[in-house]
Amino acid sequence: MSELSADGPRAVNFTLNGRSATGHAEPRMLLTDFLRQIMGQTDVHASCEHGVCGSCTIRLDGEPARACLTFAVQVDGRRVDTVQSLLGAKGELNDIQRAFRKHHGLQCGYCTPGIMMSVAAFLETNADPTEQQVREMLSGHLCRCTGYVGMVRAVLEVAATRRAQPAGGS
Repeated sequence: MSELSADGPRAVNFTLNGRSATGHAEPRMLLTDFLRQIMGQTDVHASCEHGVCGSCTIRLDGEPARACLTFAVQVDGRRVDTVQSLLGAKGELNDIQRAFRKHHGLQCGYCTPGIMMSVAAFLETNADPTEQQVREMLSGHLCRCTGYVGMVRAVLEVAATRRAQPAGGS
């Protein structure tokens, strides 16, 4: 990490949604604020700012992480993915996003980006989840609108569809 001054903004060089990115952040700036204010990633939401609600969930080097509990300077040299990373090459929705829309797994949409980042990671490690496993994974997120039923249906449908695809399919 390169410093601009001993106690001033520092350069943060990282990969954001598959592309090299650089921004400058004060050492105590939270990743949520950095991504939103400096990098223009308004798909990262801040709600509780205590790591409880999950709205700020991103993927850090492939693992779900709470951006509100991470300093921006901690991502120097690392990979950060937001819900934008789920979109296809032409901006089309991926299977998780389509299933959430189909099953009404979102309403106001505020918590949805963070939830989708957790779902994406979850399905990479659990191709055949039970309803209970999906509910346990979702328990790390607070949603005031949906009641979670549509989300559970969406995740189970995506898992089933992916299992039914031939190897190497997309």
